[in-house]
This record gives sequence, structure tokens and C-alpha cells, in this order.
Amino acid sequence: MILCLAEKPSVAKEIARVVGANTKKDGYFEGNGYQVSWTFGHLCTLKNPDDYTPDWKWWKMQSLPMIPNRFGIKLINNDGIEKQFNTIKKLTENCEVVINCGDAGIEGELIQRWVLLKARSKAPLKRLWISSLTEEAIKEGFAQLQNGADYDRLYAAGNARAIGDWLLGMNATRLYTVKYAQGKGVLSVGRVQTPTLALIVNRYKEILKFKPQLFWELKTSYRNVVFNSTKGRFHDKQEAEKAAAAIKEHDFIIRSFTKKKGKESPPKLFDLTSLQVECNRKFDFTADETLKYIQTLYERKLVTYPRVDTTFLPTDMYPKIENTLRNLKPYTRFTEKILTGKIQKNKKVFDDSKITDHHAIIPTGVNPDGLNQDQKKIYDTIARRFISVFYPDCIVLNTTVLGQVANYEFKATGRIILEPGWRELYPQKSTVKTKSESQELPAFEKGETGPHIPDLQEKETTPPKHYTEATLLRAMETAGKNVEDEELRDVMKENGIGRPSTRANIIETLFKRKYIVRERKNLLPTTTGIDLINTISNDLLKSVELTGIWERKLRLIEKGKYEAKSFMDEMKTMVTDLVVEVKKENNAAIPIHKDEKLQTKNLKTNQKLKSETNDLTCPKCKQFPLIKGNTAYGCAGYKEGCDFKINFVNYGKKLSQNQFDDLICKGKTPLLKGFIINKQKVSGRLQLNDRFQLILLQDNAPARKSKEAGLNCPNCKTGKILKGKSAYGCSRFREGCHFLIRFDKLLKKYNTDVLTEEILLMWEKRE
Repeated sequence: MILCLAEKPSVAKEIARVVGANTKKDGYFEGNGYQVSWTFGHLCTLKNPDDYTPDWKWWKMQSLPMIPNRFGIKLINNDGIEKQFNTIKKLTENCEVVINCGDAGIEGELIQRWVLLKARSKAPLKRLWISSLTEEAIKEGFAQLQNGADYDRLYAAGNARAIGDWLLGMNATRLYTVKYAQGKGVLSVGRVQTPTLALIVNRYKEILKFKPQLFWELKTSYRNVVFNSTKGRFHDKQEAEKAAAAIKEHDFIIRSFTKKKGKESPPKLFDLTSLQVECNRKFDFTADETLKYIQTLYERKLVTYPRVDTTFLPTDMYPKIENTLRNLKPYTRFTEKILTGKIQKNKKVFDDSKITDHHAIIPTGVNPDGLNQDQKKIYDTIARRFISVFYPDCIVLNTTVLGQVANYEFKATGRIILEPGWRELYPQKSTVKTKSESQELPAFEKGETGPHIPDLQEKETTPPKHYTEATLLRAMETAGKNVEDEELRDVMKENGIGRPSTRANIIETLFKRKYIVRERKNLLPTTTGIDLINTISNDLLKSVELTGIWERKLRLIEKGKYEAKSFMDEMKTMVTDLVVEVKKENNAAIPIHKDEKLQTKNLKTNQKLKSETNDLTCPKCKQFPLIKGNTAYGCAGYKEGCDFKINFVNYGKKLSQNQFDDLICKGKTPLLKGFIINKQKVSGRLQLNDRFQLILLQDNAPARKSKEAGLNCPNCKTGKILKGKSAYGCSRFREGCHFLIRFDKLLKKYNTDVLTEEILLMWEKRE
């Protein structure tokens, strides 16, 4: 029996259909000599620190650095995962060969290899490596199965990356949290997220420090055409005014008039980053949203594998292009213009030397029915780009006019489209980045002269712009360099930080940690994010260039040009040095600002961020983070004896995320309405007392006093219960009733200082 192991149930179902495994079993398909099972993302993960030694359970400075002698993996603690893993393990024990059908990339290789390693599979390993999920692609992939060993280097790179991230993330996060957070939260630090945050913070600082400078531009209008001085900006006002005065006394003279045809090549095919950039600019989609939409299109067989970093196609795909174009029925009005002749085989499209794991993202030709509006936008963007690269160049006419007044030279340019070529696929207000067009200039004769209207304009220099997701993705791709040229960007990709498949998640992580917020399209750092970058003095942690070097070494591991052990040894040395360095520091504590509002136009993203568990440290033990359960928040160190817990619902009112944040960070909530005491609604504040117990401090409104007085004294039966400074007592104390309940006893017994009918009844029975 041949076992095929896919990464998702939906992919397994499609593979099973193609290979003829049509009988559904519990956790796999079977038939025709095949068993097809699946993981669902990560079933295994690297062990936690406390899995290696109990000493690493607690967040203590003396436990750092944490460097295991040998890294191990474990199953993620989940009943469904454990059940599926046991199914896979049993299947591996009885199969003749295992075919790794996981996602064809570094992360997909790692996911499946860890599962097979944990299952102790001894069966020979084959690899299915495909770029789309169409039936044709799957059949072709099975006909050309690779040896699993051919991808050992890819697995080694993925494993090294995971261990490197564990070493730096676990150690640096604990190091800065213990040193600077003062038990009020977690300061998350990561190999890629921290230099990405540094990009945003540094740009923010540049804008704050920016001081505008005045400059002057000299222009003149001749025959209704605006000419600009070739001298450029004047930075001295007197010099500018002198030039403006000088040209008023003379006529304008045309020195040259030239027209020259030019060509604009189509933009390159999409890799994931360029697609995310385009969709952020064009549709305001976040990088994460674009990734999710394109992943859905891939799983529906509409486009090829999306998590790619190349913009080229292999030459052996050229014979298939005609059929793909013919199948793009919604775009027949465009494709028929290409299909009437021979499809061009352009080096800017087909280049085997530029192919990495996969080729660029293109449509498969499957009919795109049943898509929602957002999915249609993504598909249309990919389809038009694919068709456009086989169109002829756009032919433009560039016009340049040089003139002179006195001793000053002026220039005007014009640009019009003669033959639209590939730009037929795009509306006039296209976001495809090209040189701007202008109206055709009138004809000028060399030597002609005439009057003109000078204009001296005073302007200010402008600060750099805040990062948007589009510009941040580009900065991550090019290690912080501002690179517009497509070919130069391709060269720099190996030194970029993160991978196309992980950059969206890195940005979302910064939102989750509340290190950055959105303001319209702009990404701005919070005060916590700024304080963290200001506090980190180690350049290795926040340098985009150095992090890009690490990423390049991981790519060299894939190519067999660098040893994974060397990479991990470097990370271990760095972590050890970092711990020694930070322990000696004496910087100020970093306040954890949990009350900063997330300003975003994207409601879905905002709601998602608010639903996540915050990175708050337990206020009682000050060692472990708080975790979110089904009905309450509790300390992650409950197994070690910390019993801190706060229910979602208290006194009949459910706490919001912001209210819970205030309770943990400030020790109390704002004044809230809607608590239920003695079957009546009251206002008050929830507060943690000195024993970290939750109490309700009712609002001191007159209505509250009358509600308290509504309880009858259980001792004399005629008096009313009143609340004093330290205890509840009977209103007939002057008549000799000595009934008394002290607040401290009430807190100790019932974890509240509010006396209710139910508590009073229990108190009476106890006494």
C-alpha cells in the first residue's frame, strides 16, 4: 500500500480522487493500492522550554539563556490532532512507501517531515512537487515523483529557521520582559518581527524630526506650455528673485524641439509580495487578506501555487500557455488578439535561471465561477497581468522642448500613447505603475521667440511618508532599501527579511502585540513599540540588513552551500552574548500601553485583533503570561501552583477586552454599569485586592445606599443592614443588636465585599 500524506483534508480529497482512493475511512481515503491521509497545518511543534527542564518553567533572569543540548518536537496538545496523528502513525507502519504531498515549499516540507519523524516512519519517502491542484498537474506530478532525499536540504533550512526563531524568540522575549516589563505584560521579540518594527519606528522618528526647508522653483509659460528651469531648486531666496527678475526683461527662445518613440514593457508577472503590494494599493486589502484570498483561489484550482518569490515562468511551460489563454473565457476579447498569431517567448517572462521552488502566480484556465467580490478582484488582477505579458509593448511618443531666457535654460516634456499594446487590459486610472502621460505639446520651431509669463513658486520640502502595508512589504523584500526597479528588486530578494509566505503574518503579529496601529493606510508605532526599539541597543536584533543576511544563509542551506549547524551555532552564540549584554544594562522600564485605540478602516481586522488573548503577565505570580480559557482568564502557571483566575462574567456582567486589560494593568476597571446585586442593577468598579481577589466597589450614589438598606437583619429580625467603614451591621445597634460582618471576613470567605441576600443566608446558617 502506498501512503500519500497531504497537508489539508481538501487537498487529500482531490489527490484521492485522482489516484482512485475512493473509499472514505476514519482519517484517510483508501483504494486502488493507495491510502491518502492528511495533516491540517502543524501537528507537531518544537518543545516548550519546560519540556526540557523544570527550571525553565519560570520566567527568571537566572534561567537565561535557554539552549537545549538537543532540540525535540512534540504533538500539539489537542484531541483532534492526537487522533489524526495516531491514524497517520498506524498507516506509516504498514505502508510500502510514503509520498509527501505537502505544500510545495519550505514550511510545507517542515510540517510533513516533523510528523513523519514523530511517527518514526521507516518507509521509503517520495515527494510530490506540483504548482497547481488541477487534475492535469496532479497526474503529471505523480508521473514525475521525486526522491524524498532530494528535499533534505529544504527540510534542513526549515528546521534551522524554526530552531533559530525558537532560540531568539524564547530567550529575547523572556529577557526583555523580565528586565523591562515589570510584570505588566510581555515584550515579544523575534528574529523578523523586531527589525520590521524597527523599520516602522525609525520612519516615524524621521518624520517627527523632519524640519521643512524652503526652496523656490522658477517656471515660465510660453504658448500655454509650462517650462521648468533646468537649474532645479533654488535654496537662496535672493538668488531665485534675481533670476526671476532677469528673465522678465527678455523673450523666450526655443533652442530645440525633439520627438522620439519609446517602448513600455508590460509589468512582470506576480510573485506573492508584488500581488500583496498591488492589492493593498488598488483595493486596500491587507497583506494577510490577500494571502487568504489567493490561497482560496489556489485550493479551488483557479491559480497556481501562491507562496512564491519569483516573477518568471520556466521555458518548458511555453507550450502550455496557448491552452491556458484559450480557457480564460471571461477574457476572450483580450486573448483572441494574442491567439491569432504566434505567442511571443520573451526572456522577461520565461527564464529558467530565475526559477526557485515554483514559478510566478498565473491562472490555471479553470472557469472562475462562484467567487465573491473580493476573490474576483484578486483573480482579475492575476488574469489581466498574465494576459498582458504576451501583449506587445506600449508605444509612446516622448517630446522634449528646450528653451532659453537670458542665461537661464528651461525644459518641457510631453508623453502620449501611440499604440496602447498591453495597456489595453487596464482602464485609464490603472494602478499599474508607469511613467505619467501628458497632453501632446504643440509644434515648436527651433529659433522661434516670443513673450512669456515667469512664475517664481515658494515651496517646502516634505517629510518621508509613513509606511503602508504595500511599502512595508517592499522594504522587507529589499532589506529596507527603497528600490523601484523590478530587476534590481529581484536581485535583492535573497537578502530580504522573512519569506513571501510569512511577511503578512509578521505584520499581523505586530498588530496583535499592539506594537503598531493603522491610521487610514498608514502604519504607525505605538508608544510601547517605540519604547521597545529605543531600549534594544543590540543592532543584530533590529537591523534589517543583518536579518537579511540570516535569511540569505537559510537560502544557502537550501542550496547545499551552507551548513544548518553553522547557522544554529551562530544563533546560539548571539543569544548567549545578548543575555550577557542586557543583564548589564540599566535602562528605564518599558510601560505597556494597553489603552491605545486601534485606528483602522478594516473592521474585520480590528475585530480579530480585539478577540485575541493579550500578552499580559499574571499580576499575582508575575512569572507566567495569562491565557484565555473557555470561561475565564487564568495564569499559565496553574500547574506550578498559581491559582489566579478571573471569570469572563462577574456579578452578572461580561467584561470586554479593554475592561479586562484595565483590570490587569491598572488594578481596577473604569466605572461600569450593569452589575447585578440583590437582583438589581448597580454601577461600580471591579478591583483586585491585595490578595489578587476580585471585588466589586459599588458606586456611592444615594440609590445604592437604599438598596443596601433593603436587607433585613437576621439577628433581631426588625433592623436593616447598613454598611459602615469596615463592616456591615444592624440599624438597631443603639437598641442593643450586635449583628456584625467585617469586610475582611466577607472577602476571605466569599471573595467579595458586597453583601447579598444569598451570602447573608449562608452566613446565618454558618453561624
